[in-house]
Amino acid sequence: MKKSLALVAILCCAFPQLAQQTVPEIKFRAQTDFFKLPSDVYFGEAAGVAVDSKGHIFVFSRGNTTGPAYGAAAAQLLEFGSNGVYMREIGHNLYAWGFAHSVKVDPEDNIWVADKGSDMVIKFNPEGGVAMVFGRKQEASDEGTGPLRHPKPPLPPINGEFRQVTDMTWDGAGNTYISDGYINSRIAKIDKDGNWIGSWGEPGTGPGQFNTPHSIATDARGDVYVADRGNGRIQVFDGEGKFLREIHIDVPYDHKARPWMGDAPADVPATAEAPAPLNKTMRNGSPWAICITPGPHQVLYAADGFPGRIYKLTLDGKVLGVLGGSGHGPGQFGWIHELACPSENVLFAAELLNWRVQKLTLEPGQ
Repeated sequence: MKKSLALVAILCCAFPQLAQQTVPEIKFRAQTDFFKLPSDVYFGEAAGVAVDSKGHIFVFSRGNTTGPAYGAAAAQLLEFGSNGVYMREIGHNLYAWGFAHSVKVDPEDNIWVADKGSDMVIKFNPEGGVAMVFGRKQEASDEGTGPLRHPKPPLPPINGEFRQVTDMTWDGAGNTYISDGYINSRIAKIDKDGNWIGSWGEPGTGPGQFNTPHSIATDARGDVYVADRGNGRIQVFDGEGKFLREIHIDVPYDHKARPWMGDAPADVPATAEAPAPLNKTMRNGSPWAICITPGPHQVLYAADGFPGRIYKLTLDGKVLGVLGGSGHGPGQFGWIHELACPSENVLFAAELLNWRVQKLTLEPGQ
């Protein structure tokens, strides 16, 4: 018997309507020991995970850390076989390594990474060679090199550059969409040859505005889904940046649930009459990571920081089920930073706080 929860799904408009439905709890099996690392290699904070067409899994970890306690380089890209056995490290001592943020594999099995520390996006070919680079890190010789500032009002973005870049995705024509990110709060579009086409978005709370666009995905139509984490929503656009709709996830949870660390955030509902505080990063249902399954029947998965759950949704935002919760054990999560969903019933969840990637196998038909 499935345990039922109530959901409020808020969709697409300036004054969203509230819709009630029943949300089942999805049964699943979690493997915390799926990945077989060499004895001298370790995951740090697991920031990213992706799967290619052969079933190989790529983990972008804040491991192999070097340098001072503050401002150290913390990024390592590892490849595993479909059985979880370690194969190789890609990009050892790469100039762009600063602070790992996400990894994705495009339809041609090229491996892409977004590094928040160097403000760069790197495209590797399937053999592990650098194929393209985007953005530019600060020069070591510059007198002002150091952590990026967050001035108010923010500095205007510069075409071809990023400020704490977060993620990337592609459409059927080979265009790349890059979420940029913690400071610029925009989406950049680059064509298949690496040419900068343009960008859309700015800091704010309205349609087409962002507060930390943290994760990004595309569907088979080429629509672009952006996890607008600080605004507690997923925004959907066409490939030209036209706003289509937004999705809010608000599935009730057990208020006795404990966060992985710290105090539980205040549960502030988002309504048109009583908007929640500007930064909703830790709000129930606020999307940290999203992924869309391959076709022909596509579903959307999203993960929040607290209460630490994964949500299964239709592409128009109807929540189909929920799984997991905050914690340290199998099937519990400590800040899922990236999701990979090679199929509807198999997920990989990269966790910052637990320093691991879990393989999740969902019961079919849920």
